[in-house]
Amino acid sequence: MERLRANIRAVEARIAEACRRSGRKREDIRVIAVTKYVSLDTVRLAIREGLQHIGENRWQDAREKREAIGDAATWHFIGHLQTNKVKDVVGKFAYIHSLDRLPLAREIDKRAGAMGIKAQCFIQLNISGEESKFGLAPDQLDEFAEELKTLPNIRVVGLMTMAPLVADPEAARPVFRELRKLRDRLNERGTLGYEVDHLSMGMSNDFEIAIEEGATWVRLGSVLVGKETETAVGGAAAD
Repeated sequence: MERLRANIRAVEARIAEACRRSGRKREDIRVIAVTKYVSLDTVRLAIREGLQHIGENRWQDAREKREAIGDAATWHFIGHLQTNKVKDVVGKFAYIHSLDRLPLAREIDKRAGAMGIKAQCFIQLNISGEESKFGLAPDQLDEFAEELKTLPNIRVVGLMTMAPLVADPEAARPVFRELRKLRDRLNERGTLGYEVDHLSMGMSNDFEIAIEEGATWVRLGSVLVGKETETAVGGAAAD
């Protein structure tokens, strides 16, 4: 408990300083606690300590936590989503951060429509161009957004990206800056017919740079809730 509290205080101080440097308001940045490496008990402690947004990468790992905790937290699906797993995610996660292809979008729209809800999604972009990462290429965004206009049960709330894992977090700045520019351009063109507000970017090693470049959601795992297991998830959207 004390370690978790210390982590939360340290992260809050770093967020506040990043906001000060960039002239932003603290209330404009939301923290997703990435819990894929920690136990159900730790997730409960995190919620008790005020971390109300929980991020998970895979349904098979999240299921026990989601079923035990229910709606005591807001759930974010932040990993690569297979089309055949949509049925496990829509309706259980308030946000999907990894919308990156049309067949997936159509399945999400179909499932959300059957449930009478709108699925809140982030379009995932692979700005760094790394083969190990999922996401659309930046030049595919406009065409993809045009296609999404035909799917009434999806609401695009933002864009998401992952920066390369590098020793110097400053090297991630161009990636985050480009995502912000793409969001702004999408809004200027009015492609979707409504404003897209959010940027899901920044993880434990680079979240301060992401905040300086406009992040509205940061996805924090090891720096916040720590790690209790070593099961890696390839191509996932968080640390």
